[in-house]
Amino acid sequence: MNKAPEFARPFRLDGIGGEPRAVHIEADEAERAALATRFGLVSIDQLEADATIRREGERVWAEGRIRAQAVQSCVATGDPIRARVDEPFSLRFDPEGGAAAEDEVELEESDLDLLTYEGGAIDLGEAVAQGFALALDPFPRVADADTRLRAAGVASEEEAEAQRAEASPFAALKSLKKD
Repeated sequence: MNKAPEFARPFRLDGIGGEPRAVHIEADEAERAALATRFGLVSIDQLEADATIRREGERVWAEGRIRAQAVQSCVATGDPIRARVDEPFSLRFDPEGGAAAEDEVELEESDLDLLTYEGGAIDLGEAVAQGFALALDPFPRVADADTRLRAAGVASEEEAEAQRAEASPFAALKSLKKD
């Protein structure tokens, strides 16, 4: 059984016409808290999007902008780091299992993202939530993380690699080799 999305904003197909329709969606406090838990964030202070949606047959397009403010944890120190997202998005929703899903589609990097939907509605909220999560830095670090780690005795990646190379049994054999 699928769990309902934390930030569900369904738009029924029969309410979306061929002319672009402006919409604004915004996550409330409970939705932001639930998304913060899902995405492993300290908090989400703002998550909203403005978009225009339009429909052509069973296919729906949504274009707009995601704006968000969140607090992540530094991957090295655990310190809180403020994150801001202000990203454009361009989405195409096709019906699940429809003809478009069977076609092989090659998209360029600049092309829109392709999502599927079931039933008679698209969920713009879930699409925005996923876009927000993808826009965040996956490995946020505070500016002085390396200095603090070194002070705590944690070697950098380069230092650790050099130590592994020196500890290798092949390093001992190499030292026996005559020049």
